[in-house]
Amino acid sequence: MRMTDVHDDVSGLQTKAPLSQLGKPDVYGRTSPRKIIIGLVGLVVVGYLVWTIFLSFGLRPEWYMDNKFIIGIVAIITGVGGAAVLFWFLNMFVEGLPQRASLAIIPYAYLLPGFGLMSLMLLYPAVRTIHDSFANADTTAYVGFENYRTIFQDQEFRNSLFNNLLWLLVVPVLTVALGIAVAVLADKLSKRGESVSKSVIFLPMAISFVGASAIWKLVYAYDNPGSNQTGLLNAVWVNVFHGEPQTWLNTSTLHLNSFLMMVILIWLQVGFAMTLLSSAIKGVPEDTIEAARIDGASEWQIFWKVVLPQIKGTTITVFITVLILVLKIFDIVYVLTNGRFNSNVIANLFFLRLFKGGDNGIASAIVVVLLVAVLPVLIYQVRHFRAEEANR
Repeated sequence: MRMTDVHDDVSGLQTKAPLSQLGKPDVYGRTSPRKIIIGLVGLVVVGYLVWTIFLSFGLRPEWYMDNKFIIGIVAIITGVGGAAVLFWFLNMFVEGLPQRASLAIIPYAYLLPGFGLMSLMLLYPAVRTIHDSFANADTTAYVGFENYRTIFQDQEFRNSLFNNLLWLLVVPVLTVALGIAVAVLADKLSKRGESVSKSVIFLPMAISFVGASAIWKLVYAYDNPGSNQTGLLNAVWVNVFHGEPQTWLNTSTLHLNSFLMMVILIWLQVGFAMTLLSSAIKGVPEDTIEAARIDGASEWQIFWKVVLPQIKGTTITVFITVLILVLKIFDIVYVLTNGRFNSNVIANLFFLRLFKGGDNGIASAIVVVLLVAVLPVLIYQVRHFRAEEANR
């Protein structure tokens, strides 16, 4: 062997050796008990301190002089600083492990805090709710499936199920249909006209459900016959159609009050549907449209046979998103009728049973039924999303 080869080998060892000192796992698989212990202790201590501080905001506000500004500042510092220190100790713990274990754990270790928070906020309440649905009103004893038998024998629950079904049949379909119509028609306008029209239609998205309900309550307002009608709908009904003023939200005939509340949700969500569908329509290749025109297809035929099939994925996504929202509808019904006049829905019935009736078992059973109804839609949405991503 030549001396230069030996020199190269030695030089290679010298350049490779320092890699284990750059804050990375030990190349030779050695562990660092000191890092593991410090990392674990640090994770526990920091997690406990952050959790205690955030609990104190609600339990001990006097510690912060009952000042919301001070609480906000402390929350930001604790949240950001605590997350940074938590990940620093987590990194130290991972570095202390053998190389193979460290490389295997790294992808999951940094996702663990996020998954832990999601489990605390989402998974634990869901499991606890399912548990409580098999217990009595104050969750002191198990009653088996008695709560489920009770709710399915309750006429109010069956009416709420039917009303939810009405919402499901009407709102998603009309929202998607109007979103497509607005997107197509706005696309025919000038650039400035398109921007203005889309901005106006999208504007209700910035309004909360409670705020929108308050606005539309004025639209449906009732005044005694002979007096000026402040409600827009009654003003049109009296002055244009010469009818008598109606208490629109108190009328359960043909579920009219439910349909009037559906109008509010459609008004709120059409802007969302329009935005996504407009982007999808603009993404349709122009050459396919031109080819259809050359073949003599009308604009109507181009829309149904060329454009619509190519935006099918986005259409389904918007439909499912609105569908899930409708299954959970609560705010609009609570503000306008609170379930009176045969307008109740599942989410509002749960609220009434829990906070007004004080029956935790029945309320939990109602929520579990809603959860079971939402799960298939969520599973389908996930599968659809994965299929869309695979086809790209």
